[in-house]
Amino acid sequence: MPYNIAVIGTGYVGLVTGTCFAETGNNVTCVDIDEAKLEKLRAGFVPIYEPGLQALFERNIRERRLQFTSQLEEAVLSCSLLFLCLPTPPGGDGAADLSYVLNVASDIAHILTKHNITELKILVNKSTVPVGTADKVRDVLHGVNPSLNAKVASNPEFLREGFAVEDFMKPDRVVVGASNPEVADIMRDLYEPFTRSGNPIYIIDERSAEVSKYAANSYLAMRISFMNNLSQYCEKAEADIDDVRLTMGADSRIGKRFLFPGIGYGGSCFPKDVRAFIHSAQSDGIDLSILRAAEDVNLQQPVRFVRRIKERFNGELAGKRFAVWGMAFKPNTDDTREAPAFRIIDKLLSDGAVVTAYDPEAKEGAEKYYGDRIIYGKDMYSMLDGADALIIATEWNEFRNPDFPRLQQLMIQPLIFDGRNVFDLEKIEKTGFIEYYSIGRRDIIPALQ
Repeated sequence: MPYNIAVIGTGYVGLVTGTCFAETGNNVTCVDIDEAKLEKLRAGFVPIYEPGLQALFERNIRERRLQFTSQLEEAVLSCSLLFLCLPTPPGGDGAADLSYVLNVASDIAHILTKHNITELKILVNKSTVPVGTADKVRDVLHGVNPSLNAKVASNPEFLREGFAVEDFMKPDRVVVGASNPEVADIMRDLYEPFTRSGNPIYIIDERSAEVSKYAANSYLAMRISFMNNLSQYCEKAEADIDDVRLTMGADSRIGKRFLFPGIGYGGSCFPKDVRAFIHSAQSDGIDLSILRAAEDVNLQQPVRFVRRIKERFNGELAGKRFAVWGMAFKPNTDDTREAPAFRIIDKLLSDGAVVTAYDPEAKEGAEKYYGDRIIYGKDMYSMLDGADALIIATEWNEFRNPDFPRLQQLMIQPLIFDGRNVFDLEKIEKTGFIEYYSIGRRDIIPALQ
């Protein structure tokens, strides 16, 4: 039997969550306070770029399993499962701001009290929140009305941008924090259609579920920072980070994923979650020193990359023209939050350089951030005309096999700084004319330079 589900918040997680629940036959009402956004959603417009989402979205609107409203009261009264997919932005000290989550919980409590609702309502924290948040939501509910028949669960998301639909529909695992047996049974039943291939649904306590999200993201961020730190040593030791990565990844205890060096991690999750986890632990008197080191490496990686560029130009970047391929924090998304490309562009601009940039999907986010301070290319080649160097900041597939002779014709000099190790060194060397710098590998400087 389908569930009536309210998804409160139509950001990245909310849209994917609501659409995928609707795809398995549930009736989903998405709630947001932005009427202009809601009108676009009702018309079938998905405001984020996420492969596979548009088709599911349109189908479930057409089948009337997915609807949108600004009326929280309407959704609370008609739905038994209330998923809180709300922002938890970091404060100045890195702590997650829970005001959105707690304010909505208070609103829900008042709505249930006003209408004297006695049927069970389950509030599910889908947002990434620090340990103890479920307890705080429960305290808010009972602070308004101690007799409310409302329960709280934690259900962290483990969605990779660019693969979010796949991750939701075919999850590696589902984590549910639910101490109440009835809530646990309902959540298990809700997720059963997504786990028919045998992947597990873990029913654990709420606090362990909350920690599991921060622990997973922080560990993956730590792997990336380890490889970025190691790439610095490989450059000094004249070793090849790619060879090191391959031999490490062949060890079944380590695995191949998240071992690619680059210019640092970004996006809406890793930077925020690492900072929040560090702060949460410090609040309990625990120093997660490994994570502090990982964060420091991540912050320094774009700085180090720009330093290499400056060294190549003898410290003089003023008036130099740099073409940047990629502005999203990773490929297959339009998300520019905490994008390493922006950190690099910021430093180039501060040194007086001229920047032209192109990204297949992230132009809108870049325009909001930079306005007319940079020049936006219509494609990956037109913005190379007259460039002193090309910088690769995001590893979109379309960048992997460029027309190298065309680059040579367009640019002042065929000089590439590859922040994502997109190109094979032997392939570059065979061109005979490209000067090439990457991460943790030897430089290629043609004899004619």
